Amino acid sequence: MAALLFSVVALFLWHQPSTVAGRCGLTDQGSTLQVLHVNSPCSPFRPKTLSWENSVLQMQADDKTRLQYLSSLVAGRSIVPIASGRAVTQNPTYIVRLNIGTPSQQLLVALDTSNDAAWIPCTGCIGCSSSTFDPAKSSTFKPLRCGSPQCSQVPNSRCGGPSCEFNTTYGSSTISAGLVQDNITLATDSVGGYTFGCVQKTSGSSFPAQGLLGLGRGPLSLMSQSTSLYQSTFSYCLPGYNSTNFAGSLRLGPHSQPKRIKTTQLLRNPRRSSLYYVDLVAIRVGARIVDIPPSAFAFDPNTGAGTVFDSGTVFTILVKPAYVAVRDELRRRMRGAAVSSLGGFDTCYNVAISVPTITFMFSGMNVTLPQDNFLIRSSAGSTSCLAMAAAPEGSVNSALNVIASFQQQNHRILIDGPNSKLGVAREACT
Repeated sequence: MAALLFSVVALFLWHQPSTVAGRCGLTDQGSTLQVLHVNSPCSPFRPKTLSWENSVLQMQADDKTRLQYLSSLVAGRSIVPIASGRAVTQNPTYIVRLNIGTPSQQLLVALDTSNDAAWIPCTGCIGCSSSTFDPAKSSTFKPLRCGSPQCSQVPNSRCGGPSCEFNTTYGSSTISAGLVQDNITLATDSVGGYTFGCVQKTSGSSFPAQGLLGLGRGPLSLMSQSTSLYQSTFSYCLPGYNSTNFAGSLRLGPHSQPKRIKTTQLLRNPRRSSLYYVDLVAIRVGARIVDIPPSAFAFDPNTGAGTVFDSGTVFTILVKPAYVAVRDELRRRMRGAAVSSLGGFDTCYNVAISVPTITFMFSGMNVTLPQDNFLIRSSAGSTSCLAMAAAPEGSVNSALNVIASFQQQNHRILIDGPNSKLGVAREACT
């Protein structure tokens, strides 16, 4: 079992061709930012040592906690029970460069499409990484007062003095921060007076120690604070974990976006207003549409049920009736071949899998995934697992389908705010 886990994770996370050194020097240009996988050879946050046997299990634990977090985003609050037992993490998977202050200070921050506010670790922060923003060195830094409109837009705001402070949770972490403003620069674009949380203390293991940039749909997200510059439009392309291209891209604004791209309508769910909801209507395995009850994909603004795109979840999560239908069709096509499991992956084979594609069928748009977007393979090529999971039953989590980063890799995902559209197009991310 240890050898199998080693071979799967070795290919999945750590394939390192000889071109690494040449590709890690890529820089941000114009309104396009380089997007790095947090564990890529180009990332300074890549762990120096790994327990190979626990790596796959840890990623699955991350997703479970991530789903708890997404489900907790109800009416502007984020409250999730602290996980018991061993510590789990659900740090977002991708990072970008962010320059803050005057003169600018550069940080690498996690990218999160399902979170709104930017949270930046500030000097003296307890529980943050060693890379922090020093407000004392910026001439444009300004704390926000308690009476400011932005103070009412953060959860659990309080006034211990004249400045606005707040506490919130992120997965299994608690965060204490002051609400502040300063200038930020993204590639060559400047955004003046940007509002963010200057993190003073964090506890738990879920908050990304390097900080976070939110691309969600709320009033304090990057898109909401830069409407005049980016017109609520962005796209991103996430590189495959075993790709020779270690960096994807984040394009901000309507320019340089793909002209021909399939789109589906974005839905607004007031229950979880930060998330990018879409209307998933069916799933096809090969040429066959699998039998899934419509209730599995039903969009419900009262409960928050539906389907979302999320960059921070690794493996797509489907409500149980949908997952079981897809899994069983895959097994049927294997015609009695012995099935095994790998941690939370319950459909693995030691022979070549013959299913050519899986297609997510959205309202107005079909997205057909090649095998690299739904199978996780061992380095020897002899073991393949269906890289999806069922949502847990018996809680609010079971109502949410999440199209995750493994399935999004090597696709450009477009968020077109003015037209309320989400687009998907195949692209070899570089």
